[in-house]
Amino acid sequence: MPNRRPISDLRNYEDVLREVSVGEPIFLTANGHSRYVVLDIADYEKMWARLRLMSEVAKGRRSGETKGWLTWEDVEKDLGIADD
Repeated sequence: MPNRRPISDLRNYEDVLREVSVGEPIFLTANGHSRYVVLDIADYEKMWARLRLMSEVAKGRRSGETKGWLTWEDVEKDLGIADD
């Protein structure tokens, strides 16, 4: 269950920060609506790594669709690992 706290709890921010742990962010609400998230740095870094990876995958897909796909043999040849 997500940990939701009103943003006014930040007056005692040390109490809020103590509750943050890997895999368990705190969602801060304003006027009853989620507004901010406090994440552990490990979760933040993992999230950005995934976003960068997904961006690169999307670029590769677009490239394949517009410029054509490489065969496995072409990939091995380009990497210099082809069995000749």
